[in-house]
Amino acid sequence: MVENTFNPGNKPIIELLYQLADDDFLYAYRNSEWLGLAPHIEEDVASSSISQDSMGHAAMFYRLLEELGEGNADALAHARPASERKNCILVERVNGPGNYMEEPDYDWAYAVVRNYLYTTAKKTKIQSLKQSSYQPLADVAVKVDMELHYHLLHWKTWFIQLLSSTEEAKERMKAAFEKVINDFSDVFSLGKESEQISDYHLIEKESVLKGKWIDSIKPVLESVNLILPEEFEKESLNGRNGKHSKELDEALAVLSEVYNLNPAASW
Repeated sequence: MVENTFNPGNKPIIELLYQLADDDFLYAYRNSEWLGLAPHIEEDVASSSISQDSMGHAAMFYRLLEELGEGNADALAHARPASERKNCILVERVNGPGNYMEEPDYDWAYAVVRNYLYTTAKKTKIQSLKQSSYQPLADVAVKVDMELHYHLLHWKTWFIQLLSSTEEAKERMKAAFEKVINDFSDVFSLGKESEQISDYHLIEKESVLKGKWIDSIKPVLESVNLILPEEFEKESLNGRNGKHSKELDEALAVLSEVYNLNPAASW
């Protein structure tokens, strides 16, 4: 371990932490929008619990940034503009037409596919982070991994069941799969500091992570007659470099509304 080689000015670890924190922050928010709208009450409770866990993971990553001198964790989560965010495009996408407070017409198939593929990708990263050269991050990864086991089991069950159900369910899931994959190109991107991030052994290289993720989902996809398209790596927007959709601005406006009323409050 080389914990003592890092300092507040070290860009690679700070860059990676922003990516991890912002991913889970937006992912938790989008999932929280299903509160009261999930298919049944048991799922409402289960998915809400997963959202809460994921927001807790984001909080841990933001606190590591605070410890590195990046500022208050609450402000890092709520006060930064979209142009400074490092989250992948996938987690900022809306759940469907409308909004939570007014005529939401959300797509549960999309939620299941996004949650399953995102969680498998996160699991791949967390497994790598458990061996990170930055010990505080490795310690957090161990804690996150314990909860991820249940998150992954939950979404994998939904994924397989819906793709083994009615023809309508299969078609909706396949359409959702294509939509999610189209936004997956930057999920494993490590941004502009990618070489240094891997050189410092903070996490494995992008190509290694992506390969392990493909290996982990391939048997599941084959079991439900889905094929991962070869072109899914084609890059459009890359959120790691601050390029985002308008959906992120709208999400941040909602997420930061209460914080902006009283920044001194505890998040």
